[in-house]
This record gives sequence, structure tokens and C-alpha cells, in this order.
Amino acid sequence: MIYGYVRVSTREQNEARQMRAMHQIKVPEENIYMDKQSGKDFQRPRYNQMVKRLKEDDVIYVKSIDRLGRNYEEILEQWRYLTKEKKVDIVVLDMELLDTRRGKDLMGTFLSDVVLQVLSFVAENERKNIRERQKEGIEAAKMRGVQFGRPKRNLPDNFEQVCCRWKNGEIPGKEAARLCGMPISTFYGRAREMEVLC
Repeated sequence: MIYGYVRVSTREQNEARQMRAMHQIKVPEENIYMDKQSGKDFQRPRYNQMVKRLKEDDVIYVKSIDRLGRNYEEILEQWRYLTKEKKVDIVVLDMELLDTRRGKDLMGTFLSDVVLQVLSFVAENERKNIRERQKEGIEAAKMRGVQFGRPKRNLPDNFEQVCCRWKNGEIPGKEAARLCGMPISTFYGRAREMEVLC
């Protein structure tokens, strides 16, 4: 039986290129499993459904190693689990050397392992670079004055008065939040942010 595994990191990304590759090698539609989430680990529902169905001598196709995952240790662990324990073959379409159906002799296995380790390392490194670029982008945007998260609502006119009553112990926080018409966590957060002179 042959299976295809397709993964994109977000719902906005397009899986068409990977799906085209699966159709070209004639993977039956019902045997193509797709996840739309990060490759940082293997806690992916469709991937795990596929793994449960696998039987000895089945073949899994993936377009490239980073579609399988982006965590170096976990890719190696999954690869060994699938090939050694489940006894299935894996074919990485973008890398001919990563086809466990070929070269099952010692040299073939050695070459496959070396290539897998290098590519897994590159995939994880790329994930780290993506995170670093995101962080730098967010910092640059903040320096330009871009606000992240929901915009803060204006405080009600009675906020300072109610806040003073709460700080002086006249009313409990729950009552203060109710009088201001806001959730208690929001009231506490805004009260901490503001230096209200009572």
C-alpha cells in the first residue's frame, strides 16, 4: 500500500505543489494525509492516523524532508521508528538518496543515514532561522510603533474613582470590576498599569 504525507505550517499556506507530486506518483486520494500545522513535533492528527494504518512493506511518500518535520532529533527518531519498527519504506521525492527501498545493503543504509542526518539538521536550522526572523520583524515593527494584540479599550469615566475605592479597601476587586463594566482580570491589569493617585 502506498501513502502520501503532506504538511503546510499554516492554514494560509498552499499545499498544491505537494498534492500535485502525490497525484503524479498515483497515491490514491484516500491515502493522502495532510496536516496544516507546524513541523516542530509529531503531535499531528492526520500524520498519527496514517502511522496507525501502516503495515509492513507499505511506502510513505513525502515531497521533502522538511514536510515530514523540522525538529532534528524527532525526525531521526520517527525515521527509525517507521523503518525499523513499523518496517515501512520512506521516499523523499526531492532527494533521491532518501529512498529506503533502494540500497538496503550496508553502504546504502549508511549513505541514507548520513543524508538524513544532514537534511534533518538543515530543516531544524531553517525552523530556528524562521523564528529568529519573526522575532526581528516583530521588534522592528514595534520600533516603528506597530501595536500587536487587541487594541486597549478606553477606560470608563469612573475608573479612577472606583480604583481608589478598591485600593483603599472600601470595595472588593470583583465589585470594582463590575462598577467599571469590565472583566476582573482586565480591571486588575489596568489598575496595575495606571498610577492612580488616591
